[in-house]
Amino acid sequence: MNSYIQPGGTLTLTAPYDVVSGAGLKVGAIVGVAAHDALAGVAVETVLSGVFDMAKAASQAWSTGAKIYWDDTARVTTSVATSNTLIGVAVADVAGGASDVTGRVRLNGAF
Repeated sequence: MNSYIQPGGTLTLTAPYDVVSGAGLKVGAIVGVAAHDALAGVAVETVLSGVFDMAKAASQAWSTGAKIYWDDTARVTTSVATSNTLIGVAVADVAGGASDVTGRVRLNGAF
């Protein structure tokens, strides 16, 4: 098969802003998790599917199975759909306290 390039679970993208390993990033409609630290404008391996503990908006309670979105302005995951990009689902309940800033997300890898 001459047209095959790679499996597609990861892509090399240009970091749109400085990112650290394990942080989310968005390039166009593609949302993933940085596999390593990268400065803005530098290539970064980006994982598009799998289950990750990701930074989330504080004071939001999540239920397992809830749709999760990427807020590129705040650079966190959120349960709020408005102006954000659907990236997957919560795979664990999270309390809604101000210090609850990490959520477990299964990325859908749709884009």
